[in-house]
Amino acid sequence: MPFFDEVFREMSEVYPGVEASLMHADALAARLVLDPGNFDVVVGSNLLGDILSEVTAAVSGAIGIAPSANLNPEGDHPSLFEPIHGSAPDIAGEGVANPAGAIWAGAMMLDHLGYEETGERIIEALEATLEGGTKTGDLGGSATMDEVTDAVVRRLGDHA
Repeated sequence: MPFFDEVFREMSEVYPGVEASLMHADALAARLVLDPGNFDVVVGSNLLGDILSEVTAAVSGAIGIAPSANLNPEGDHPSLFEPIHGSAPDIAGEGVANPAGAIWAGAMMLDHLGYEETGERIIEALEATLEGGTKTGDLGGSATMDEVTDAVVRRLGDHA
């Protein structure tokens, strides 16, 4: 990916106050597993960024909880918000997918669009739901996808 490396180097020169390091994906994956707290932001191509984001989500405890965003800060093209796990086709229709990543991604989209307060309310409802024990199996719970989603919606309604 020489072109990506070239653009990364050029952009890091534009922002000299931001610490930036270029790493091979395999070395970065190892460092993410061994010392995840050492990273604030990981920038990567779609292919490698997708793999590395799943590694970081797994290190945090569950791939189903993590959101992701492909941002266009200039706003001349749409940005994309989705759960790290994507559509989880291997478990589609079973009702066991963790909706937290999708809910969180929606909150991030609202933040990005200027609705920070609404995004924050959604995150608070999601956190309260999970901390209250309504969790899917990947987080050690027994709730279905619908049960978690319904609990988040109820908490949002309680604070309307």
